[in-house]
Amino acid sequence: MKIYPTFKLLLKNSVFFLIIIALASCSTTRKISKPLDKIFTQSPVFEQGFAGFMLVDPEKDKTIYSHNADKYFTPASNTKLFTFYAGLKILGDSIPALKYSIKNDTLYFKATGDPSFLNENLPKSSIFEFLKNNSHHLVYVEPSYIEKHQGPGWAWDDYNAYYSAERTAFPIYGNMVGFKFKKNEEFPVVSPSIFKDSLISSKESFVSTRLRRDLGKNSFQFNNQKKQSEFSQSVPFKYSSEILLKLLNDTLQKPISLVQNSEINKNLDNTRYSIPSDSVYKEMLKVSDNFIAEQILIMAAGKISDTLKSNIAIDYMKENHLKDLPDEPMWYDGSGLSRYNLFTPRSIVKLLKKIRAEVPEKELLDMLPTGGHSGTIKNYYKADEPYVFAKTGTLKNNHSLSGYLKTKSGKILIFSFMNSNYTVPTTVLKAEMEKVLLNIRDNY
Repeated sequence: MKIYPTFKLLLKNSVFFLIIIALASCSTTRKISKPLDKIFTQSPVFEQGFAGFMLVDPEKDKTIYSHNADKYFTPASNTKLFTFYAGLKILGDSIPALKYSIKNDTLYFKATGDPSFLNENLPKSSIFEFLKNNSHHLVYVEPSYIEKHQGPGWAWDDYNAYYSAERTAFPIYGNMVGFKFKKNEEFPVVSPSIFKDSLISSKESFVSTRLRRDLGKNSFQFNNQKKQSEFSQSVPFKYSSEILLKLLNDTLQKPISLVQNSEINKNLDNTRYSIPSDSVYKEMLKVSDNFIAEQILIMAAGKISDTLKSNIAIDYMKENHLKDLPDEPMWYDGSGLSRYNLFTPRSIVKLLKKIRAEVPEKELLDMLPTGGHSGTIKNYYKADEPYVFAKTGTLKNNHSLSGYLKTKSGKILIFSFMNSNYTVPTTVLKAEMEKVLLNIRDNY
């Protein structure tokens, strides 16, 4: 075959051009790798713990840098990325709030785990008006719910903390009691008000000014000396069917009956939706809401089975949507409060690729905490133009940050930065992590 001189010249130039691009790419990677190698191997901060990191260019499907990316770490709230993906794959565009049917003059309904009912941190749910304005007699049918109120591997003595609200089939008020203390007043304003009679006051010096609920019941003890300043405290209440009915009766101002009947349970064929799913995901991711995360898994389980149990959703996701992860996720709850959870940086990066394929980029970045601007990294990774859009995860001696990084050249990269068993203050660790992320931002 005859090759004309002009074509030969074009072919030669094309090959030369491709070689130049390849060399430039290798040069950029080396420009990043050398300083990162130095930080990870010589930093006194990272020497006092165990760090793992992976960075990928999704457009080129290329790993730019990897350090202990195949090792397992305690993810803490990075677990919520898995929960987010479960919601995306199972729940659909709107949150299923109730399953119901109408027979004669009675509305039978059961809950699905929807966290939005009278939850001040989420958009107003349509379910309140649906029940309030319904002319039928209301009967709550207890669903098949076999979860414990706290998840596996949770610290039991966190039960009084705002981040440890109980998991339930029918959440109400976020399963929390709010107490607002005013200056120079002894007693707080209580919401919901039915818990006002559960306050136990004491002027004994050993009783804290902060409220503490008894472990097994709704009894809230506090020091009622007059406060020097105003403050608020939210405490999880101890959930039960009786408490739920009391709250519903008080709020809806109408009687509600309770039945435990498996036959009726099976015949609740209609679904009532409450709020858009993305509003739930955004609240969970931005402020790292543990309660919402747990309820998402419970709702997901209810969509694929007749039982509200988190493990059903987790097993379904592992079998149907996560089999291609590099390392099997050790996944036990929705929020990351469990110390049993273990993931690798490279599996989280793969997960973030999957999430990116489900959600438009602008919408996805807006859902995540943004360095220097919003959410759990509002006070970290500050820059004139935001460059870190990522989910944090923190438990004692464990801190992770995984998400998307925008370089000065405009590229969006995917990363997972995981740290376990460190002994330095977390603020010091974050400052060292920032050195790594800034180096990537400025040089890729």
